[in-house]
Amino acid sequence: MANLGAYIVRRLILLIFVILGVTVLIFAVTMLFSPAQRALLYVRNVQHTNEASINNIIHQYGLNDPFYVQYFNWVYQLLQGNLGWSATAGEPVTTAILTKWPYTFEIVLFAAPIIIFIGIYFGVQAAIHKDGPIDHASRVFSVIGWSLPSFFLGFLLLAIFYGILHWFSPGSLSQTALNFETNPASHFVRYTHVDLFDGLLNGQPWISLNALEHLVMPVATIVTIDCALLIRVMRSSMLESMSKPYITTAKAKGLSNKVVIYKHARRNALIPVATLSGMLVAGLLGGLIITETVFGFGGIGAWSAHAAESIDIPAVLGYAVLSAILFVIANLIVDVLYAYIDPRIRLD
Repeated sequence: MANLGAYIVRRLILLIFVILGVTVLIFAVTMLFSPAQRALLYVRNVQHTNEASINNIIHQYGLNDPFYVQYFNWVYQLLQGNLGWSATAGEPVTTAILTKWPYTFEIVLFAAPIIIFIGIYFGVQAAIHKDGPIDHASRVFSVIGWSLPSFFLGFLLLAIFYGILHWFSPGSLSQTALNFETNPASHFVRYTHVDLFDGLLNGQPWISLNALEHLVMPVATIVTIDCALLIRVMRSSMLESMSKPYITTAKAKGLSNKVVIYKHARRNALIPVATLSGMLVAGLLGGLIITETVFGFGGIGAWSAHAAESIDIPAVLGYAVLSAILFVIANLIVDVLYAYIDPRIRLD
């Protein structure tokens, strides 16, 4: 346990330097723009976007000073939660992230566990029953899932479940639920901006159920596409693990096939899958541009794409910072999982 604690502390210390390095790289990109364009990173409201205010900001934050001075000024603002003003969102970048990212989080909250469970379970089963019906079925599913464009699968689900069956509808909530949330007389409080949670916290479970209903199609789209790769990786890793000498030794000792497979082979096969899962979840949390657009979710992915198209520098930079933090945290979690799966890693 002490070794694990020391291992985590080392990773946390390394995490600080990684984040610093990432912020330096991100800010270095902004030096390609003019001081007037960089000034938008410090704007707090739309009234400060006029020429006189921009000139004041350039002088106040030293946007003609050396790089290191500008960088530390920007980091200080970043630590205060000021990422500038987003023209595409019509509000501060921080506010836009806090209100739009929960929609993406809501999809990933359900999609990620399902993807990981299906990927690991069917990957193991495919390896155990190599060249059997389960293995062939998983291969077909993986090829189809990985080959399908997300926009095509999304439109297909919309055509069937919305256009023909009328079971589910696009958007994050029905119009009735949206009207209830925005009606001042309802006294609906957006505690988390996650409809699923806020419905329960406000004593309106029907809103949570409505949110769940609208999550079915986007979650199904993400799961179908992303678990395909995880199945293939888990299968390959499991087959490699089962061919190791220690598995032969375990069988020779008289251990049951179940113990050999699930306690020894699967545990070691999980290391590459843990890496892929961590990066996969971080990527999903960073935005689902196509899926959010197809199903009309106001998530951070759709917004970031619109911001990039409109050359909304503060919004793009804020999104880059969020994505970097998500991937850095994902790497930390994966490192900890490594230490749990294989205790020998703690000593490295």
